[in-house]
Amino acid sequence: MIKAGIIGATGYAGEQLVWILNKHPNASIEFYCSHNYTNVSFDNVYLNFYSFIEDKCIDINEAINRLKDIEVLFISLPSGNAFDIAEKALNLGINVIDLGADFRLDSKEVYEDWYVTKHKAASLIKNSIYGLTELNRDKIKECNLLANPGCYPTATILALAPLLKNDLVNLNSIIVDAKSGVSGAGRGANIANLFTECNESIKAYGAPTHRHTPEIEQELSKIAKKDLVISFTPHLVPMSRGILATCYANLNIDTNTEELLNLYREFYKDEYFIKILDTLPETRWVKGSNFCHIGIRVDKRTNRVMVLSSIDNLVKGAAGQAVQNMNIMFGLEETEGLEFISMVP
Repeated sequence: MIKAGIIGATGYAGEQLVWILNKHPNASIEFYCSHNYTNVSFDNVYLNFYSFIEDKCIDINEAINRLKDIEVLFISLPSGNAFDIAEKALNLGINVIDLGADFRLDSKEVYEDWYVTKHKAASLIKNSIYGLTELNRDKIKECNLLANPGCYPTATILALAPLLKNDLVNLNSIIVDAKSGVSGAGRGANIANLFTECNESIKAYGAPTHRHTPEIEQELSKIAKKDLVISFTPHLVPMSRGILATCYANLNIDTNTEELLNLYREFYKDEYFIKILDTLPETRWVKGSNFCHIGIRVDKRTNRVMVLSSIDNLVKGAAGQAVQNMNIMFGLEETEGLEFISMVP
């Protein structure tokens, strides 16, 4: 059994991680660390675990003392909080999977510019691997510090990778219009996320300087082997979870929807969690699962391609992908603990 510890276990992504690992056949959770719920039993925080997980949450100091008991540490904290604990764990030979943004960007300066936070572990950046599983699997097998991708970047990069890999679109024409459920904003108290503030409304936010922008540009540039910039606008929609990213680009070639569908199916033919649809994706079909649904349409009139990608922001966009990466790091079947589909309605 892989012995795991979770820092930030009572946030939304942390809870989803607990839910997945609790039923994983080859992993056990050794401790649950929470700043806000120290000494409170986990099933008192989330009653869906009532009588199943009665362990009390511990504080960060006790978590540090118990690092010796684990093989992998999941960190699910806001930006700027993973530096010290990641370094301590790595020095003890423990694999680290950071669900936050602290090790996703290759440049310390870019991180500090976009996150307005001093990077306190810049020496670790060169050793971190960007954990978009389907594109970096071989590197993930050998790494001990994994930067789990953001939810918007996961949906966007998976949507655009086949086009960029095959040089099919104008790199200066990429526009991403993405929408997320409210859980993407986290569990912290925020007036803007109250029911009466979100319900019966949809709004753009963070445009044009959302923090996921440099992450998307960095990884797409690697795929295209050329530097690129995108226009990225996220929106908040009144639902609990899910992301739908609609990506537009001008085509370099004369093609049609069927040809691109075939190209995508070939590109992702060995990927269990990527499904290429004839229809257009909807968030309800992936909610609560680790799957990514992708749909494609070519607009012959404008010679543009539209790629739509749908994921659950807390699963494929966070905890599910983290476990998928853990499986690879420890030589397990990639799908272990993740072979569940969406429950509808």
